[in-house]
Amino acid sequence: MAMMLEFGFGTGVQTVQVPEENLLGVLHANQVPLELTGEAEVRRALEAPIESPRLRELVHPGEKVAIVTSDITRPMPTYKVMPPLLDELYAAGVRREDITLVFALGSHRKHTAEERRKLAGERAWNEIACVDSEPADCVRMGVTGAGTPVDITRVVAEADRRICLGNIEYHYFAGYSGGAKAIMPGVSTRDAIQSNHSMMVRPEACAGALESNPLRMDIEEAGRICGIDFILNVVLSEHKEIIRAVAGHPVAAHRAGCRFLDRIYLKLLPRAADIVLVSQGGAPKDMNLYQTQKALDNARHAVKQGGIIILIGSCREGLGERVFEEWMTRSASPEAMIERIGRDFQLGGHKAAAIAMTLRKAKIYLVSDMEDDFVRSIFLTPQPSVQTALDCAFAELGPQATVLAMPYGGSTLPRIAD
Repeated sequence: MAMMLEFGFGTGVQTVQVPEENLLGVLHANQVPLELTGEAEVRRALEAPIESPRLRELVHPGEKVAIVTSDITRPMPTYKVMPPLLDELYAAGVRREDITLVFALGSHRKHTAEERRKLAGERAWNEIACVDSEPADCVRMGVTGAGTPVDITRVVAEADRRICLGNIEYHYFAGYSGGAKAIMPGVSTRDAIQSNHSMMVRPEACAGALESNPLRMDIEEAGRICGIDFILNVVLSEHKEIIRAVAGHPVAAHRAGCRFLDRIYLKLLPRAADIVLVSQGGAPKDMNLYQTQKALDNARHAVKQGGIIILIGSCREGLGERVFEEWMTRSASPEAMIERIGRDFQLGGHKAAAIAMTLRKAKIYLVSDMEDDFVRSIFLTPQPSVQTALDCAFAELGPQATVLAMPYGGSTLPRIAD
């Protein structure tokens, strides 16, 4: 018997028949009962912080407060969390003119005023200063044990209190987003980001890894050197709604949020598969290879050494990012990309290196709308359909090869049970 599976592909679907005896499973998010959501959940978290006094007991009148939040490239709904956060600060007697909302640019471009306004929300925009971080005006606060300079944008470095916002999701080399990541790389310099992110080539720097992850540990050491007084992080549904908020201690609260994320999206598997079928779920998440790479990286954790990943994504807009395109099209080999990222970290290039690291483990068949010759030129194997790709994979690995399906590969993180 064969099971018919569907994978999102642009605005349509790709179907494939997988023999039931070969199929290890189909990964979907776990259903977790929810209580409060949205702003009500944020207020609950602020009223019951983890390993910390309430924010209104931590801050005092006259103190300068910097709130660090995500930039426009992240799904963090800052505009939803600012009203309850401002209420908490005002309850402590903090004046509006002593509060600054800082958008953590990392090495991304500056925002327009309209973008800052949209991110902050009308209330925060009208009541407090809302500024971008300034990598050219930083204060050296120390150096981590790994040698990463803790150079922090001045408005954050010189504040009396620092509050970090963010959303928690899997991050393919920092383990998870959120927590001290708002500080490093959020409000740091390019040199600091280069130092920290160059550790992404280490095998321990991977999605779902925390204490064993040298890159995440470096981020949190930078957070301790800078000094984070309080965090407010959220976990979002696939529809970007707040389904859990955590507040309080910068590490303990972050870990609580990570555990909640795992309850939904972490999938324990008894063994790795020979063949992994993976998709981002269709448009808009598969519009280019830069976006589709996230699903590929999660699939890497489920495939056997020497196996095959069948990556399913329209990529109708091509590669999708200038630096990524330069690395993918001009590198002599996948190994050259890995070598380069260790000495020359570049955003965009880091995703090319991540694809190269996956190629160390498995062959990648790509089912896309891109030209076959172009796909071959970027070290991937083009396939016209998922069914053809699976047939070729069976021909290469044998009729007994095991198959795992990840129709929403960007969200679900497989982990092989020890």
